[in-house]
Amino acid sequence: MRITHLTLTLRTQAHFLSFTLGLLNRSIMVLGKRIADAGYKIFSGSMMLLTVYGGYLCVLRAKRYMDKQNQLQLEAPNQSTDSEAIKD
Repeated sequence: MRITHLTLTLRTQAHFLSFTLGLLNRSIMVLGKRIADAGYKIFSGSMMLLTVYGGYLCVLRAKRYMDKQNQLQLEAPNQSTDSEAIKD
């Protein structure tokens, strides 16, 4: 009777240990998945911010270029008159 009781106790402990390790393994896998998902979201968000910032810099550069072209076109008639005065 004692051996049977000891065997049942060991089996119960083994099942409990197996069940606990299974839960622990699943929770670690879930935790790893959550960490990976968070890392992916952070990386994606930073790439989106970099893309928006790059677009902003591109627009600034284009605006500066257009302003410079407009300034050169406005100064062009003045330069041609100055060059005519020098030729005389």
